[in-house]
Amino acid sequence: MDTAAPSTGNLSYDACWELLAAGIVGRLAVIVDGRPEIFPLNYVLDRRSIVFRSSGGTKLWGAQAARAAALEIDGYDPQLQEAWSVVVTGDTEVISRQEEKDAVDALGLEPWQPGEKSHYIRLAPQVLTGRQFKVSRPDLWNTRLSDARRSTFE
Repeated sequence: MDTAAPSTGNLSYDACWELLAAGIVGRLAVIVDGRPEIFPLNYVLDRRSIVFRSSGGTKLWGAQAARAAALEIDGYDPQLQEAWSVVVTGDTEVISRQEEKDAVDALGLEPWQPGEKSHYIRLAPQVLTGRQFKVSRPDLWNTRLSDARRSTFE
């Protein structure tokens, strides 16, 4: 039985941007009343920043105050048997110029959730980090059938 710890590696800055560009959905973390809140959202990249749309709720409230936020995406590559994660931290701002909104719309930013999402918010990265690691071989008898690793090892 192999008891060696899986190798972990930091992703390069460019690799992080490539994964962000290929991604569609992430999780936005903001602080609300001193507590962390996390929201799933779809996004696009625009000029080395992340842009998403929102209704008039918590995400908009945070962006109007130019508050710090974090976006995290992750995934699993069954061919390489590796998982990865990218985290972007920076400040948010509301996009008010119609030309900027039109440019972002041209990139395919369309809300997934029903309802009006007329506010455009930009997360300007200050820190961008990522890591990847080999996943452990699953115990096929005890691993959930929906676990993505199973198909790799079965």
